[in-house]
Order: sequence, then C-alpha cells, then structure tokens
Amino acid sequence: MSGGVDSSVAAALLLREGYDVLGCFMRLGSAEEEAHEPVACDTSRPHHQGCCSVNDAHDARHVASMLGIPLYVLNFRREFGRVMDYFASEYHAGRTPNPCVRCNDWLKFGKLAEYARSMDADYVATGHYARIVGTGHGARLARGVDTNKDQSYVLFGVKRGELTHMVLPIGGYDKPTIRSIAKEVGLPVFDKPDSQEVCFVPDNDYAAFVRRHTGESRAFREGDILDTSGHAIGRHGGHQNFTIGQRRGVGVALGYPIYVIDRDPVNNTVTVGGREDLMSTGLEADQCNWHIEPPTQWTACGVKVRYNSRPTPAKVRCVEGDRMEVRFDEPISAVTPGQAVVCYEGETVMGGGWINRATRD
Repeated sequence: MSGGVDSSVAAALLLREGYDVLGCFMRLGSAEEEAHEPVACDTSRPHHQGCCSVNDAHDARHVASMLGIPLYVLNFRREFGRVMDYFASEYHAGRTPNPCVRCNDWLKFGKLAEYARSMDADYVATGHYARIVGTGHGARLARGVDTNKDQSYVLFGVKRGELTHMVLPIGGYDKPTIRSIAKEVGLPVFDKPDSQEVCFVPDNDYAAFVRRHTGESRAFREGDILDTSGHAIGRHGGHQNFTIGQRRGVGVALGYPIYVIDRDPVNNTVTVGGREDLMSTGLEADQCNWHIEPPTQWTACGVKVRYNSRPTPAKVRCVEGDRMEVRFDEPISAVTPGQAVVCYEGETVMGGGWINRATRD
C-alpha cells in the first residue's frame, strides 16, 4: 500500500472478495524525510511526486485504519539503494535505465514476496493496471483493461513461478472507475494525484541526481557532439546529460530538427541526426525473462520498447544464453539501450529483456 488511490482500492476490492488482507508500506525514503512529522491526509495539498514519501506513509495508515486492516511499515531503504545505484551506473555506461521495472523485480515481487512468505501469506497484491489470467499453460500476465494506464510492461521481470502468487485487483477497471470506487468507499485519497516520473528524482533532473548519488562529477567530462558523418559540430558537458531521441537542449543547431541518436561513453561523444536516423529495424536484448517456453524460431508478436507505447508488430527469437533478437515489421523510432523490451501474444506477456543494441539495416 503506497498511500495512493490504486493500491488503496486494491485493498478494498480484496476485502470485498473475502480475502484476509494485510497491508504493507515500503519505506524507501531518507532518514531526514522520516524525521518530519506527517501531516493529516489532505488531498488538496501537493503530494510528493513519486511514491513512498512520509506523507504517503500517513495516507496508507489512514486508509488501512478505515478499512480495518493492519499495516506493516517495512524498511527497504538499503534494498532501494540498489535501485538508485543501478540508475546512476546505467547513465555512466551510456544507457537509459528503467528503475520502476527494477523496483518491481527486486522489491515488490522480490524482497516483499519473501516477507509475505515469512508471514504465511498466499499472495502479494499491488495496485498495478495489469491482470493475471489463466490459460491452458498456467497463469499468464496480461495487459490491463485500461490501455492508457496498462502497466504490464513494468511487470515483465516477475518470474514465471511467481505469477500464481500474484494478485492484481484493479487490472480489470479503468482509472475513472477506480477513483469512483474510492469515493464510494469513502477513501480520502480518491482524488489524490498520481505519482509521476522517478520517485527519487522529484525535480526530473536525472543528471544532477547521478552527480549527487555517485559523487563522480569528474565523470561528467566535456566531449564532442558529432554529426552522422563523425564530424565534431559542438561540445557537451557530459554524455550522461542526454538520452536517445532527445530533441530539446542538445546545444547545437543545424537548421532542421535534430535528435540524439547515439551516446558513446568510452569516447565521451554524443551523436545527433535527423528523425530518419532514429529509426531501427530491430534490436538485441539480454537478461531475458520468459513467461512461456522461450521461442527458438522466429515467432510473431507485439513488442513494446517503452512504457507509454503501444505494441508494434514484430518477430522475436531467443538466441544463446539469455538473449533475444527482435525484428520489427516496420521500422520504429528511438529504440533505447537500457530500456526494457516486452513481447506480447495478443493481450498476454510472452516475456522480455533489456535492450543492449538497436539494429539498423
């Protein structure tokens, strides 16, 4: 229970269905944050941009009290440090990380699942907009009914064996309905704003966070901005300040729209080009996690390469180790190393991995 409307309604729906519900709040914030007294739940005040702030903890306690369920506050600050370390190291390595996926894998369906088993709980439930559906081959993860809020992408890393111990109560509803249920039940968070972006970077300045977190300001070195021919056309203050597909704040002008199309951490260069230079015909990924038997032959699927995209038609096959190759039916834009690629069979997740290279023919 994060203190938001989605996990609050998830708990209420489970109670309606007759489950014995225990609430858990993951404490991820700093010691300084915890030193402040929480204020009364007031949905008119601005909320912490991410999740799991001290005010969110108070909201979770308030909701749990109203629902008549116990709430356990779990100190996961040390484990969450692993997520922040990963985030910073990926930027230094020239990749664009996805900490929300790692948080789900390592904390919610990792550390929290271990805690649930220690309490003899049968399931871990969350407020994600996704579904668990039964097939002839067992439990499968499926897209949420509200396609605008679907979060199956960020859950692809949950291990296949954990799906039978996973409950996603709100996946069959759209967001307006969830808010209506919260208001009907009398939950004070019914109109609480959704958390946005990365919870530990409330100002959205990712590069500044990387500097603060790692103390490696020297790693932010000036380097060349290159065109697609390899000619230097400007200077930058560190490749960590850029991501694939970025258009604003590039620092050079060529008389036509330009985008970041590559980052090279070894040579500390950033390459820019036109929109056509962003197009990729496929990708390679590793660290794959499959919810089906891994396909060794080219298999048709839908593919998402970012959270807020729609599945695009493609083919996928597994190669040696935990790697996959994907070929898109039509080229797509801004395939970004460090992001997740998730493959779908209709509405259900086949599996996914972490992009290490975009391919262009």
